[in-house]
Amino acid sequence: MANLKDIKTRIDSTKKIKQITNAMHMVSASKLNRAERNAKAFHPYMNKIQEVVASIAGGNNDVSHPMLEHREVKRTGYLLITSDRGLVGAYNSTVLRHVYRTIQERHSSSDEYALFVIGRVGVDFFRSRNIPVQEQALHMPDHPTFADIKQISQTIVDYFTDGKIDALYMYYQHFVNTITQKLTETKVLPLTDLMNDSSQQAASSYEYEPSEAEILEVLLPQYAESLMFGALLDGKASEHASSMTAMQSATDNADEIIDGLTLDYNRARQAAITQEITEIVGGAAALE
Repeated sequence: MANLKDIKTRIDSTKKIKQITNAMHMVSASKLNRAERNAKAFHPYMNKIQEVVASIAGGNNDVSHPMLEHREVKRTGYLLITSDRGLVGAYNSTVLRHVYRTIQERHSSSDEYALFVIGRVGVDFFRSRNIPVQEQALHMPDHPTFADIKQISQTIVDYFTDGKIDALYMYYQHFVNTITQKLTETKVLPLTDLMNDSSQQAASSYEYEPSEAEILEVLLPQYAESLMFGALLDGKASEHASSMTAMQSATDNADEIIDGLTLDYNRARQAAITQEITEIVGGAAALE
């Protein structure tokens, strides 16, 4: 059994760790509230832009655009959203394992896919496995704006319109609630679902100025970029929720360790006292 000094040192260090994890839990809880509001506030904009795009693309067969056309997939693009730091539970590992397994199953060569990664954890994961990352976006703030993702999202859209990729799939953790985050796979490009989903057809009547084709030329890239930004907001809410849960678990584990060490300390102290009493009684008996 460890001596009293060692046990006391472990108790003190565990208490300090508990203070840190408890503080991080409260910080994550505060960030989660704002991130959840940001994600929900973005939904009305997404619904409206999808309604307008569907009203043009779905209601007029004369209007065409490269982003609406299905073509033979020779090279697939993958966009995944991870965090820039750890201590977020299984938030990163779930997405990374799924995408890594998907790439291994679907492709035999790196020429068959292009990987786009948001977050340092994802970049480090794939580079450590010698998987090339085409484009990356690092150091995303806790509450990102559209400007933070504009460069990589525009680059991805250009990859598709220039024919460098023929399809784009996006992977991220969808925020369900504080406890539950769901791995989500979304096909972003081409925007064929927009044409086929009759539930998205706008019930309103619109008059367009300038022409519908000119509007689509501007609106479709913006819509695709908005899908990526919406996923980032959703992913950030999941990240903070996962961090909050992980820090709460760490705090609870610290409590259990402290209780166990305290019990060991009391037992060791009792054994030491008993030994001292035994030595005193033995010494007194020897003097008689």
